[in-house]
Amino acid sequence: MDIGFFLKQFITFFVEPFGMFFSLFVIGLYYMYRKKDVYASAFLSLAFFVMFLFSYPPFANFLVQNLENEYPKYSYKTTVKYIHVLGNGHNTDKTQPLSSHISSGGLKRDLEGILIHRKLKDSKIIFTGYEGFTDTPTAIMNARLAKALGVDEKDLLINPKPKDTKEEAIFCKSIVGNEPFVLVTSATHMPRAMKLFKSLGMNPIPAPTDFYKKEFDGYLKVPSVFSFAKSQIAMHEYIGILWATIRSSKK
Repeated sequence: MDIGFFLKQFITFFVEPFGMFFSLFVIGLYYMYRKKDVYASAFLSLAFFVMFLFSYPPFANFLVQNLENEYPKYSYKTTVKYIHVLGNGHNTDKTQPLSSHISSGGLKRDLEGILIHRKLKDSKIIFTGYEGFTDTPTAIMNARLAKALGVDEKDLLINPKPKDTKEEAIFCKSIVGNEPFVLVTSATHMPRAMKLFKSLGMNPIPAPTDFYKKEFDGYLKVPSVFSFAKSQIAMHEYIGILWATIRSSKK
C-alpha cells in the first residue's frame, strides 16, 4: 500500500468521531493509571460527551443533511455519453451472493448508474476503485453486477487502480476531458467529489444517491449506533472538504 495513502487514512482516523472517542478514552485511562483523578475525569467525561453527541440522532441528521441538501437528485433529462460511478467498497466472501459482495452504498451507486445508463442512449458507465484488502478490485465487482443486470460489456469502462476520489477523477478526465458527464456517488460524498472534479477543470452533473437524511421528528431521541455511524460518514466528508480547501489555497 502507498505510504502516503496509508498515512492519510491513519491521521484521518484520529480526527473522526470514533478516533476522537478512542483517543480521549485512552488518555483518560492513562491518567487514571497514573492516579491523576482530575485529568482522568476530564478526559473520560469528554470522551463520553463526544460519544453521546455524535450518537444523538438530531445532531447526526444535521451533519448529513447539510451535505446531502447541496445537490438535488438527478433529473434523468441530460444527454451525455458518460456516467462515472465512484467506488464504495466490497467483500469477496464466496458464501455470499454478488448482491451482498458490494457495500450498501456501493450497491445504490451501481443501481443509480445503471438506471441512468438505461435512459441515456449509447451511454457508457465508468467504474473505478481498487481492491482494498481483497483480491478483486471494487471496479470489477461493480462491473460484474452491471453485467448481471443486463448492461452490455462494451458499455463498461473499468479502471481497477484508483485508491481515492482524486485518482478516480484523474482517470475520468483522461476519458471525458472537459465534456459534461454524470457523476454518481453517495449524497454525503457528492459535495467533496464535485469540488474535486471541478478543480480539475471538469464538468460533472451530480446524480447523488445513498441518502442518510430523514425528516425532523423531534429532539426527544436516544443515542444510537446507527446515528454514530452517520456522524462518522459526515465528519469524514467535512474533513475531506476542509483538507481540499486548505490544499487549494496553498496553490
